[in-house]
Amino acid sequence: MTTPVRTIKKYPNRRLYDTANSGYITLADVKQMVLDNIEFKVIDAKSGDDLSRAILLQIILEEESGGLPMFSSEMLTQMIRFYGTAQQTMMGQYMEQNVKAFLAIQKKLQDQAKQVYGDKMMLTPDLWKQFMQMQAPAMQGMLGNYLEQSAKLFMDMQQRMQDQTRGMFTTFPFPGFPGQPGAEEDKKR
Repeated sequence: MTTPVRTIKKYPNRRLYDTANSGYITLADVKQMVLDNIEFKVIDAKSGDDLSRAILLQIILEEESGGLPMFSSEMLTQMIRFYGTAQQTMMGQYMEQNVKAFLAIQKKLQDQAKQVYGDKMMLTPDLWKQFMQMQAPAMQGMLGNYLEQSAKLFMDMQQRMQDQTRGMFTTFPFPGFPGQPGAEEDKKR
């Protein structure tokens, strides 16, 4: 039996109301729901608009502001530069595929850790660090494969975009455009 998606309402006073527990919750509670793999949806109490992404981004902002950030300033700058460009959609898909690939690698490593340490083991950060140090050669191979797949995925997406662009523009009469009938003859002249 699947559990229904939990609904959280956001009120104009910026408070979050968990309809499942009939009580107000904080961003920390929403973060815990994410960590516990509880599906939820945050909706605006007045308009009914889906605010889930905005709330998740707010949690990321809080996490990035404290402790050890995941994104460097340079990476965030580059991400901002993708907005409003032709690569925006492609980059979003690329990042999503990379996160999925990384999670698959992480699952394999966790499965290996369970084989070494057993099912009852708690993977504390220190224990995980020790395990990763023991796995350095295997980890290098897995990350090498991951980076190779990531580069291939990016190149494939770039090629698809180029093919789509060529397909769109070959129907227009632009002399000398690559893929245009007679374009090769124009180069020879």
